[in-house]
Amino acid sequence: MGGFLSYMQQNQAQIFSLTLEHIRLTAISVGIAILIGIPLGILICYIKRLSKPVLGVASVIQAIPSMAMLGFAIPFLGIGTLPAIICVILYSLLPIIKNTATGIESINPQMVEAAHGIGLTRFQVLTKVQIPLALPVIMAGVRISAVTAVGLMTIAAFIGAGGLGYLVFSGIRTVNTNQILAGAIPACILALLIDFLLGLVEKLVTPISLQKTNPRAHRSIQRTRKLQKGILGVFCILLILVFGVNIFSTKQKSAKTITVGSKDFTEQMILSNMVSDYIQNKTDITVHCKENLGGSQVCFSALKSGDIDLYVEYSGTAYADLLKHKPISDVSKVYNTTKNELKSKFDIDTLNQMNFNNTYTVAVKKDTAQKYHLKTLSDLAKVGSQLRIGTTLEFLNREDGLPGLMKKYNFQFAKTTGLDGSPRYVALENRETDVVDAFSTDGLLKKFNLVTLEDDKHFFPPYYAIPLVRGKTLEKYPELSPLLKELGAHLTNSIMQQLNYEVDEQQKKPSDVAHSFLVKEGLINRTAK
Repeated sequence: MGGFLSYMQQNQAQIFSLTLEHIRLTAISVGIAILIGIPLGILICYIKRLSKPVLGVASVIQAIPSMAMLGFAIPFLGIGTLPAIICVILYSLLPIIKNTATGIESINPQMVEAAHGIGLTRFQVLTKVQIPLALPVIMAGVRISAVTAVGLMTIAAFIGAGGLGYLVFSGIRTVNTNQILAGAIPACILALLIDFLLGLVEKLVTPISLQKTNPRAHRSIQRTRKLQKGILGVFCILLILVFGVNIFSTKQKSAKTITVGSKDFTEQMILSNMVSDYIQNKTDITVHCKENLGGSQVCFSALKSGDIDLYVEYSGTAYADLLKHKPISDVSKVYNTTKNELKSKFDIDTLNQMNFNNTYTVAVKKDTAQKYHLKTLSDLAKVGSQLRIGTTLEFLNREDGLPGLMKKYNFQFAKTTGLDGSPRYVALENRETDVVDAFSTDGLLKKFNLVTLEDDKHFFPPYYAIPLVRGKTLEKYPELSPLLKELGAHLTNSIMQQLNYEVDEQQKKPSDVAHSFLVKEGLINRTAK
């Protein structure tokens, strides 16, 4: 508990900022869902034949896993807030549509008939009778959608949109329980707060005459309602301030701006912060850092679409996964082919290789290596049928990952499990798997004291870090190339593993680790950040 409180205290500014971002994203999503869902609910009340198709589509959307929905959205909408907001809007529609229709249809038909009888038009009946009487039921649907949206909005962090999910995802990937709790607990409190506030709204829109109370208590209810309106008014003002601060900060952006992205593991977050910090301190360019965007395909799609201007890839990944070549071990051919084809096909420039090779490796616990006499991957192939392997989802599906490795070494494992990021190390530590994939510079190898097996048949291609930059961005800012070449010369395998270890084991922030390294190497001044 002490560690969690200490983490909250040290990172209170970041947690507060991400909470405001989470509120803003949730408010936009639910607000738009209300504007779409209530009219649709009214529509299916008046045009009965549309009821089944509209509710059917909304129900199907609700059944689609949120990560799958996000995966479908990224190719069309890119990364950032837009796909996250649209996904949450779609998930929020069903309760609002259904409750709107239920509220209107449950009104006594005689009351509607009487309204028509005194000369009200259909529109007047809707606005003066049906909607006011249905409001309590409609608000119940909005309340359900809003509370659900708070939880769903954590997926926004998966594609760089921010919010409290950033802390949750980062904590999972660095096995940092305090960071996970720092994202999860504020999200839970926020959901309870929204439920409470919308509960007040639900009571306020329910006519006193429809509430099951003693008639003598009406005056007391009226006094309570004044207090409730005051509470809601305060929170409405706070919400307006949240949006106002965001708009103001957006307007303050420099004309010379680039966005640096990263994949979803520790080393990538360190590199993105390091590159951002270095560029911003050596030039007059304003740099926005979008961490934790997902795997190679997500980052590459974001680069092609212009959602980001630069990110650090790995030569073997670009060659085999992005360009679909068969893995080879020739360093020069991998780099030159990657550079030429990315430029000709996508107008993406490949800058100089950095000085470290973060190749894939396979790791086991020390006692497993001793028990089965494991030193190489060929040794592992002899006993693989007795062992369980847990790998990242990306490694599980890439030709330069497990499928190609199994062909090269004729592997057969007792069980193969796909795990996301650092949880595979936890599974190995808990004896739920026996073998994992890893990166040679991974700090978690040092943290869990694992044995890496030699790739004696040289299957894995070289994985030197290579900055990829949009052609238009490099044309506008040619100084990026020599800057990143200078930075890359300072990064070796041992240095990267130590930097990763500082984040994974010592629980330092990637941004702080990156900045400290730049200062230590004399690349920037200590005060410049």
